[in-house]
Amino acid sequence: MNAKFALFLSTLLVAFSPAQVFAHHAFAAEFDSNSPIEVEGTVIKVEWTNPHTYFFIEVETEDGRFEEWAMEMGSPNGLLRRGWSRNSLKIGDVVTVTGSRARDGKAKASAETVVLDSGERLFAGTSRPDFEEDDK
Repeated sequence: MNAKFALFLSTLLVAFSPAQVFAHHAFAAEFDSNSPIEVEGTVIKVEWTNPHTYFFIEVETEDGRFEEWAMEMGSPNGLLRRGWSRNSLKIGDVVTVTGSRARDGKAKASAETVVLDSGERLFAGTSRPDFEEDDK
Protein backbone atom coordinates (compact mmCIF):
# COMPACT_ATOMS: atom_id res chain seq x y z
CA MET A 1 0.00 0.00 0.00
CA ASN A 2 2.80 2.46 0.85
CA ALA A 3 4.55 1.80 -2.46
CA LYS A 4 1.36 2.56 -4.40
CA PHE A 5 0.83 5.77 -2.45
CA ALA A 6 4.45 6.85 -3.07
CA LEU A 7 4.04 6.15 -6.78
CA PHE A 8 0.81 8.17 -6.80
CA LEU A 9 2.50 11.14 -5.09
CA SER A 10 5.49 10.96 -7.44
CA THR A 11 3.17 10.98 -10.44
CA LEU A 12 1.33 14.02 -9.09
CA LEU A 13 4.61 15.85 -8.45
CA VAL A 14 5.80 15.26 -12.01
CA ALA A 15 2.42 16.14 -13.51
CA PHE A 16 2.21 19.48 -11.71
CA SER A 17 5.87 20.54 -11.84
CA PRO A 18 6.62 23.85 -13.57
CA ALA A 19 7.51 23.59 -17.24
CA GLN A 20 10.93 25.16 -16.54
CA VAL A 21 12.04 21.93 -14.87
CA PHE A 22 11.65 20.12 -18.17
CA ALA A 23 13.03 22.96 -20.28
CA HIS A 24 16.59 22.75 -18.96
CA HIS A 25 19.13 21.66 -21.51
CA ALA A 26 22.61 20.20 -21.72
CA PHE A 27 25.42 22.57 -22.77
CA ALA A 28 26.22 20.56 -25.92
CA ALA A 29 22.61 20.66 -27.08
CA GLU A 30 22.66 24.44 -27.44
CA PHE A 31 26.28 25.63 -27.52
CA ASP A 32 29.37 24.61 -29.49
CA SER A 33 32.60 24.56 -27.44
CA ASN A 34 34.51 24.50 -30.77
CA SER A 35 33.08 27.93 -31.68
CA PRO A 36 34.68 30.29 -29.16
CA ILE A 37 33.67 33.96 -29.14
CA GLU A 38 35.11 37.12 -27.68
CA VAL A 39 32.91 40.17 -28.00
CA GLU A 40 32.88 43.61 -26.45
CA GLY A 41 29.68 45.49 -25.95
CA THR A 42 27.47 47.63 -23.78
CA VAL A 43 25.11 45.99 -21.29
CA ILE A 44 21.49 46.74 -22.19
CA LYS A 45 19.60 44.25 -19.99
CA VAL A 46 20.26 41.85 -17.07
CA GLU A 47 17.92 39.02 -15.98
CA TRP A 48 18.70 37.24 -12.68
CA THR A 49 16.44 34.20 -13.10
CA ASN A 50 16.65 30.46 -12.54
CA PRO A 51 17.89 28.17 -13.92
CA HIS A 52 20.25 30.59 -15.76
CA THR A 53 21.09 34.25 -15.50
CA TYR A 54 21.13 36.16 -18.79
CA PHE A 55 22.51 39.49 -19.80
CA PHE A 56 22.28 41.22 -23.14
CA ILE A 57 24.88 43.42 -24.78
CA GLU A 58 24.90 45.61 -27.83
CA VAL A 59 27.91 44.83 -30.02
CA GLU A 60 29.12 46.95 -32.92
CA THR A 61 29.66 44.87 -36.09
CA GLU A 62 32.46 45.40 -38.60
CA ASP A 63 30.14 47.39 -40.88
CA GLY A 64 29.17 49.80 -38.06
CA ARG A 65 25.75 48.34 -37.31
CA PHE A 66 24.78 47.14 -33.84
CA GLU A 67 23.75 43.60 -32.93
CA GLU A 68 22.18 42.40 -29.68
CA TRP A 69 23.88 39.38 -28.09
CA ALA A 70 22.26 37.22 -25.40
CA MET A 71 24.74 35.81 -22.88
CA GLU A 72 23.77 32.81 -20.74
CA MET A 73 25.47 32.34 -17.39
CA GLY A 74 25.04 30.03 -14.41
CA SER A 75 22.33 30.20 -11.79
CA PRO A 76 22.08 33.28 -9.58
CA ASN A 77 23.24 31.19 -6.59
CA GLY A 78 26.25 29.88 -8.51
CA LEU A 79 27.20 33.40 -9.59
CA LEU A 80 26.98 34.69 -6.01
CA ARG A 81 29.46 31.97 -4.99
CA ARG A 82 31.82 33.18 -7.75
CA GLY A 83 31.83 36.77 -6.48
CA TRP A 84 28.93 38.24 -8.45
CA SER A 85 26.15 40.38 -7.02
CA ARG A 86 23.00 41.75 -8.62
CA ASN A 87 24.95 44.99 -9.03
CA SER A 88 28.01 43.50 -10.78
CA LEU A 89 26.56 44.35 -14.21
CA LYS A 90 24.70 47.57 -14.75
CA ILE A 91 22.96 48.95 -17.81
CA GLY A 92 25.57 50.97 -19.73
CA ASP A 93 28.61 48.98 -18.53
CA VAL A 94 31.08 48.07 -21.25
CA VAL A 95 32.18 44.43 -20.98
CA THR A 96 34.30 41.93 -22.85
CA VAL A 97 32.85 38.43 -22.88
CA THR A 98 34.46 35.13 -23.84
CA GLY A 99 32.41 32.00 -24.29
CA SER A 100 30.95 29.45 -26.69
CA ARG A 101 28.59 30.43 -29.48
CA ALA A 102 25.12 28.97 -29.92
CA ARG A 103 24.93 26.06 -32.37
CA ASP A 104 22.15 27.75 -34.36
CA GLY A 105 24.50 30.65 -35.25
CA LYS A 106 22.36 33.28 -33.56
CA ALA A 107 23.93 36.07 -31.53
CA LYS A 108 23.82 34.03 -28.33
CA ALA A 109 26.57 32.47 -26.25
CA SER A 110 27.31 30.63 -23.06
CA ALA A 111 29.49 33.18 -21.27
CA GLU A 112 32.64 31.88 -19.60
CA THR A 113 34.35 35.06 -18.44
CA VAL A 114 33.16 38.63 -18.24
CA VAL A 115 35.72 41.42 -17.97
CA LEU A 116 34.31 44.69 -16.72
CA ASP A 117 35.57 48.04 -18.01
CA SER A 118 37.36 48.44 -14.66
CA GLY A 119 39.43 45.35 -15.49
CA GLU A 120 37.67 43.13 -12.95
CA ARG A 121 37.32 39.60 -14.33
CA LEU A 122 34.41 37.42 -13.27
CA PHE A 123 33.64 33.80 -14.15
CA ALA A 124 30.16 33.30 -15.50
CA GLY A 125 29.43 29.79 -14.22
CA THR A 126 29.29 28.20 -17.66
CA SER A 127 27.97 24.68 -17.88
CA ARG A 128 30.60 23.73 -20.48
CA PRO A 129 31.93 20.39 -19.21
CA ASP A 130 35.63 20.98 -19.93
CA PHE A 131 35.86 24.62 -18.78
CA GLU A 132 38.42 25.38 -16.08
CA GLU A 133 38.52 28.72 -14.30
CA ASP A 134 41.98 30.26 -14.26
CA ASP A 135 43.51 33.13 -12.31
CA LYS A 136 44.43 35.50 -15.17
